[in-house]
Amino acid sequence: MSYEKTTSFKKQSFFEVRPKTHVSLPLSSVLVTRVPYSRDMRGFASSASRAAAAATKPFKTLISSGKPTNPLDQRYISQIIVRKDWFLILKQEFNAHRIGLNPRFIISVLQNQENPLQSLRFYLWVSNTDPIYAKDQSLKSVLGNAFFRKGPLLLSMELLKEIRDSGFRISDELMCVLIGSWGRLGLAKYCNDVFAQISFLGMKPSTRLYNAVIDALVKSNSIDLAYLKFQQMRSDDCKPDRFTYNILIHGVCKKGVVDEAIRLVKQMEGEGNRPNVFTYTILIDGFLIAGRVEEALKQLETMRARKLNPNEATIRTLVHGIFRCLPPSKAFEVVVGFMEKNSNLQRVAYDTVLCCLSSNSMAKETALFLSTVGERGYVPESSVFNAVMNCLLKGYDLAETCGIFDGFVSRGVKPGFNGYLVVVQALLNAQRFSEGDRYLKQMSVEGLILSVYDYNAVIDCLCKARRTQRAAIFLTDMQDRGISPSLVTFNTFLSGYSAKGNVKKVHEVLKKLLDHGCKPDVITFSSIINCLCRAKEIKDAFDCFKEMLEWGIEPNEITYNILIRSSCSTGDTSKSVKLFAKMKENGLSPDVYAYNAVIQSFCRMRKIEKAEELLKTMLKIGLKPDNFTYSTLIKALSESGRESEAREMFSSMEKHGCVPDSYTRRLVEVLDLRQSRLSSETVSAS
Repeated sequence: MSYEKTTSFKKQSFFEVRPKTHVSLPLSSVLVTRVPYSRDMRGFASSASRAAAAATKPFKTLISSGKPTNPLDQRYISQIIVRKDWFLILKQEFNAHRIGLNPRFIISVLQNQENPLQSLRFYLWVSNTDPIYAKDQSLKSVLGNAFFRKGPLLLSMELLKEIRDSGFRISDELMCVLIGSWGRLGLAKYCNDVFAQISFLGMKPSTRLYNAVIDALVKSNSIDLAYLKFQQMRSDDCKPDRFTYNILIHGVCKKGVVDEAIRLVKQMEGEGNRPNVFTYTILIDGFLIAGRVEEALKQLETMRARKLNPNEATIRTLVHGIFRCLPPSKAFEVVVGFMEKNSNLQRVAYDTVLCCLSSNSMAKETALFLSTVGERGYVPESSVFNAVMNCLLKGYDLAETCGIFDGFVSRGVKPGFNGYLVVVQALLNAQRFSEGDRYLKQMSVEGLILSVYDYNAVIDCLCKARRTQRAAIFLTDMQDRGISPSLVTFNTFLSGYSAKGNVKKVHEVLKKLLDHGCKPDVITFSSIINCLCRAKEIKDAFDCFKEMLEWGIEPNEITYNILIRSSCSTGDTSKSVKLFAKMKENGLSPDVYAYNAVIQSFCRMRKIEKAEELLKTMLKIGLKPDNFTYSTLIKALSESGRESEAREMFSSMEKHGCVPDSYTRRLVEVLDLRQSRLSSETVSAS
């Protein structure tokens, strides 16, 4: 069967089908200097140049004559804030009611600017236009993230002049946001230097500003500098508060210096700052980082004595920390013991324990714990439940896991599409098809299969289980519902049919693929080639490979590996070696099966040295040889009379992580038997 007859499409007809469619100070002279920084410095200089260029454009291009601009047009705002006269135009447009403000819109504009300078300009205007936004914590958080992602944004003299000319000023709130972004970017010295001369910005030191600087220094891993600022507070008539101490305690706890954290707690209490739940949560984390589990648990007793209730962060910190610093089984024992003494814990404790057990693949313990807390009325949320199911499906009895799944679904848990699908996959892999079909039907009834992506996932699941007929029913269903199949849909079917070597079905799917206007890709061609090779139509497979190249589609590792294995299986060793060399020339990595095929070819050609070189290459690049690799070489060496080398090859297997199978052991046993007979014959002759 020729390839053209099999696929019945030409290059020309295919293309007729179109797819649907850092800084030295003082500020007066040095803020213009760049700060050394490892990331791309998208600061003011580049922004200013773009703003200057934009300012040369007439403003009439921004507004349609006689037609009010959509007040929620973000692109319109972005066009304004790149100009030098941004503050005048924003005011004009706002007064003309062409710009409307609301928190959602402001956040969206702040998040979607390419340059942090533009975010700063818009925030300055918004916070001065309506003072309520100056205090909005969510806006400040978004602004800080914008400065961090796109920054750093540095305080150049040009920028300070621009802010002054606009009639605005850098407020304490905005300075805290800027300092916070510099801290996250690791600019500790810059934070410190700017803060040292904030008087040039018309600001006075305050506890709030000190806290921002100390927090930034802690985040940039400059604890010593943070302590220096802490000691300077009183000289500026700024009294440390609970926030100050919590920041410092967090900094030393991250370092595992918990004793210093305890000293700070005593100091803050001596100054009348009572530790709160955040203080104790930080201490618990610090003790667990230092591996001191008992002392971490004692902090909860202290909290109880002081009538402080642990919050969700406290419980998560405790549970995750215990599992982090103890062996999983011991950690589970400690956590269960703690929970038995504290029966009034929130559901977050159960959620966190289940997540830790699941992530440590402790299937038996997960099932036991879930059963125990389930009897107490606990019902996990969907994300936790799905994590638990993933763990149980990998390491627990499948029937019992399905029973647990059904039990919690009946109690109101909504596993969602992915939650159901992993159960279906496990059942199909175990060839329990009727049970898998039951869950698929349940997914349909609950309306979980809605989009082409959902259908593709289900079809993929069925095709991998070699249930292509069942998968075809879902294809019909999706088309009946008006959902158009994608290239992924057809490629999934091609993969399924190619695994069976069903050329006729592959041809039918390929025709549908083209009829739907999809453009074949490397996955399409690789599946067709695989199918032809499995059907022993090797010539057609290579014709397909040539046509693939003609269309400008580059083969990948899978394509080459299929052809190499097929060439070797038919005894065409020269072609397999050429493909292997071409593959490596193109920077692609052959898999262990391709290496095995070529090694076998060299051995058949009595070129054992070349085969051994390939083995060395495999080991060098970290590709693990298997029993086929070693047995092929051992047999070739043995048949060539190089029996000592064959034994050495056998001895090296376990050293390289390959446990000999029965066939490989038998080869060596035959060698030993032959050697024994030779020795006996030699003795008899003498």
